[in-house]
Amino acid sequence: MALEFGCSNPSLWREALSAYESRIESLNKPNLVSLDDFYRNHLPPLLRHRNPNPYLTTSELSQLMRWKLTRGKWRPRLLDFVSALDEDLVKSSSQKAFKSLPDISKAISELTVLKGVGPATASAILAAYAPDVAPFMSDEAMEAALGNSKDYTAKQYLLFANKLQAKAKFVGFIFEIVALWSLTGRLKLRKRGELSSEEATFTPSDVERALWSSVVGTKLPSSQPNTEHKTHITISKSSRGKRKR
Repeated sequence: MALEFGCSNPSLWREALSAYESRIESLNKPNLVSLDDFYRNHLPPLLRHRNPNPYLTTSELSQLMRWKLTRGKWRPRLLDFVSALDEDLVKSSSQKAFKSLPDISKAISELTVLKGVGPATASAILAAYAPDVAPFMSDEAMEAALGNSKDYTAKQYLLFANKLQAKAKFVGFIFEIVALWSLTGRLKLRKRGELSSEEATFTPSDVERALWSSVVGTKLPSSQPNTEHKTHITISKSSRGKRKR
């Protein structure tokens, strides 16, 4: 059964997140493993290396779109649109968007001027640069957090991002408490942010991946391992609309 958004057990969140890569592999989609590796492990440092004026190239946007469509629902026209975008336009729009953060609303509006880029694709761009601020707007995470995955608007994304930010903050706080307990043998009060352990960090993007991973895990054939615990959400069919996402 899938992980409920309201779950307060940090171990279940960490478990779902840890299963993410195996879930990607389980889909057996052409090039998804390499595309996901590009999106999670190669694109973020590329963008950060361009600080203080980070930007995205048309080629990178095309790869990002390919990742988004392969992990989710394939819409070839969107890939055609972004692949044909002017290099300077993509660079300037993405620069403005990244500089707008943490103002997510403004950042989204700077990106959706690009043909083929809706709020969901814009969220993927922002998440690659600032995973601690802007989570990817996936169907699975939208359904879990908001109860539907059909309203792909900037307004809905703000609600979604706020909920995932709050959940990440909560789960991260619990990780801090657990880590401190494990470290000292007894609970001590400390200022927030003092702990640097990776186990105590959980970003909004981690929340999205954990939810996605958990939902995909529920759809695995019974012969494949699924270690998710007894939690549940109901997943509705994703939108059939033609609005750019």
